[in-house]
Amino acid sequence: MEKPAPSETQPLTPPKASNCKEGDDCSENGLLIKITEPKFQLAEGANQAHPSQGEKEETTSPVSNGISGAQSPSPCNATGGNEGAPPTPTAPMTTTLCVAEGQQQVMELDERETWSKKVDFLLSVIGYAVDLGNVWRFPYICYQNGGGAFLIPYTIMAIFGGIPLFYMELALGQYHRNGCISIWRKICPIFKGIGYAICIIGFYIASYYNTIMAWALYYLISSFTSELPWTSCKNPWNTNNCTNYFSNKSTAWTAGSTSPAEEFYTRYILQVHRSKGLDDLGGISWQLVLCLMLIFTIVYFSIWKGVKTSGKVVWVTATFPYVILFVLLIRGATLPGAWRGVVYYLKPEWDKLFATEVWIDAAAQIFFSLGPGFGVLLAFASYNKFHNNCYQDALVTSTVNCLTSFVSGFVIFTVLGYMAEMRNQEVADVARDTGPSLLFITYAEAIANMPASTFFAIIFFLMLITLGLDSTFAGLEGVITAVLDEFPHIWSKRRELFVLGFIVICFLGAMPTLTFGGAYVVKLLEEYATGPAVIAVVFLESIAVAWFYGVSQFCSDVKEMLGFSPGWFWRISWVAISPLFLLFIICSFMSSPPELRLFNYTYPYWTVVLGYCIGTSSFICIPTYMVYRLATTPGTLKERILKSITPETATEIPFGDICMNAA
Repeated sequence: MEKPAPSETQPLTPPKASNCKEGDDCSENGLLIKITEPKFQLAEGANQAHPSQGEKEETTSPVSNGISGAQSPSPCNATGGNEGAPPTPTAPMTTTLCVAEGQQQVMELDERETWSKKVDFLLSVIGYAVDLGNVWRFPYICYQNGGGAFLIPYTIMAIFGGIPLFYMELALGQYHRNGCISIWRKICPIFKGIGYAICIIGFYIASYYNTIMAWALYYLISSFTSELPWTSCKNPWNTNNCTNYFSNKSTAWTAGSTSPAEEFYTRYILQVHRSKGLDDLGGISWQLVLCLMLIFTIVYFSIWKGVKTSGKVVWVTATFPYVILFVLLIRGATLPGAWRGVVYYLKPEWDKLFATEVWIDAAAQIFFSLGPGFGVLLAFASYNKFHNNCYQDALVTSTVNCLTSFVSGFVIFTVLGYMAEMRNQEVADVARDTGPSLLFITYAEAIANMPASTFFAIIFFLMLITLGLDSTFAGLEGVITAVLDEFPHIWSKRRELFVLGFIVICFLGAMPTLTFGGAYVVKLLEEYATGPAVIAVVFLESIAVAWFYGVSQFCSDVKEMLGFSPGWFWRISWVAISPLFLLFIICSFMSSPPELRLFNYTYPYWTVVLGYCIGTSSFICIPTYMVYRLATTPGTLKERILKSITPETATEIPFGDICMNAA
């Protein structure tokens, strides 16, 4: 047989009635179906079809499940023990069921869309990984943990923890071509609750992350004036503590002073002074409601048709921030005092390398920056062509993400140095704002006092919105792909309707963040409701893939796609280093949970309990599904466990013009 080119699956015609005789191979409709024989061989060893798990690796890795031959009972998953057995009276029914399953798989392959261009995929992944956190979180974490010395633990954690997990998820999604729920049928069914947990976490993130973009949109709308409204203290929302030292150089900056930018953010945009805290959030800001509605409208019409449309939108939303970052970097470098900020940003404090907190922050930063565990990488990679080089993609996109974080530090700290020069203070005193406040107060104040301030304000807040939109597209697509793949009979033809319903639910879920105390809710959800839960989810995911599915099996899958097997560095990272990396973060968080404080509000203890409860509400899906799976699977306890950790659904492997079933 002539060796076919490793091309992607060709469009398939509707299935026809099978005329296969018992014991023959059928290649109708491009799907190879075996009637009684469980395995098949092509003429040449080099062209061997994707074999069953038991025969792919003669020497099974000690970390594989070790029971590859014990497939779940399925009419189309014949076990090796029946090979060569005489026909039984149930053969006709088995043939009918096999054909029916084959037809369903053909339809799934035929209907699954792919990226129009590989660049669409790369830009989408880069846009997802490079988000608002790259601009505000990394610079703050860097200078807080030793400046240039922090780059050492950050790089180590990226190499041994972040990038291996990033590569693993891209390879899993591309090989199995499923979202984060249904993919577990092909890996380790008992861990299917991971997919449901990811979807709930995705909902929580959509409920608060888009509110931050609504703040940026409100700023953008307010920027279309000849004089930016946060440049003076003569507005109705200002207090007696407002100090405008830019307009009056003789004005002294004291500990009780507040800048016009700070009061614009807290008293005009957020209106937190009208809330007493989480126990009294106050009313809803209708301005923010309209801004969030516009954000979700843009999101809907960008993703409603799938990756064909979102892949085009990211050409703008993923590239525009880099243009603006470059412009702001040049502008910041020309400001007086910029060098003070750069020195403060990069000056190494080597003694901090011996502090455990520095390594914890480095591990957490690289993890949340690259973003494994949110279902996005699985979803995006599932729309790739089968032989796409996901290894190269993982290295390129993760490197771009880390470099973007590093460059963003220069954009931020050149401006902080300028602020310190103007206030006649140390950079450390100016850089006390963290999180969104670093952007909406400190950076906004610096922009307001630059020449052509209106122009720079408009492009800066446009950059923040486009950074956020990319991540929102990705986060929602991860959930949408998961649900559509799990329930294709319900939603496969109604994608637009499902996306609309899901976005409406996310919009309603964001209502508490649009109140006068909404900023307190955003902080609580960010710190407790999503962070610990998603780290725990990825920890179990890495264990399930490396120890239950088997690292040898996984590496064999990668070789099937790419033509080469991952080396020992990747194998060791997946089996031991990456799980330990995640366990290290989890234990550190549990041993010393962060003490929350925002503006002048200290979070009471009951809010911490509430945050843990919200986080647990997603993670609880994993043990709940495990119990459900074992309870509903027939057989003895040992048989139930074996069936629950054994892949139950075949993976369709494109092989030239034929799609073959990997049992």
